[in-house]
Amino acid sequence: MNTNRKALDAYGSVSLEHQIESASPHALVVMLFDGAIKSINLAKFHIQQGRIADKGMAVSKAISIIEDGLRASLEKGEGNELAENLDALYEYAAHQLLWANLHNDAAVLDEIGNLMNDLRASWLSIKPEFQSESQAADVQNHGRLIHGRV
Repeated sequence: MNTNRKALDAYGSVSLEHQIESASPHALVVMLFDGAIKSINLAKFHIQQGRIADKGMAVSKAISIIEDGLRASLEKGEGNELAENLDALYEYAAHQLLWANLHNDAAVLDEIGNLMNDLRASWLSIKPEFQSESQAADVQNHGRLIHGRV
């Protein structure tokens, strides 16, 4: 059974690496949102189960995804108000997750999970594949301006 688990873990790791390597910048941002949301939901589950150490690891992973993935990839600069606003939202989310971790606060985890879901939905609404060619170019350029270093 342990061998099967190792094989599945290896397959999952290779599959994820392939998805990352072949993903567009737009899809990578969606993957970051998915990872943060999954980690937040996992943290809520661990609180319910009384697994405090596991909850802490899940929250730490969500914070890392938000700080080192979503927030770090923003192209902040003069005139990029949307990126600045997202930066403030990501900072708020990371701070609230830290609070939730320290206080085992599932309600705050719900709040930030809902925020991440809303941001993910907004990001998906500008998916380039559903735009005309000129709109897709504008969206791609806009996406690079917002999350350019993904």
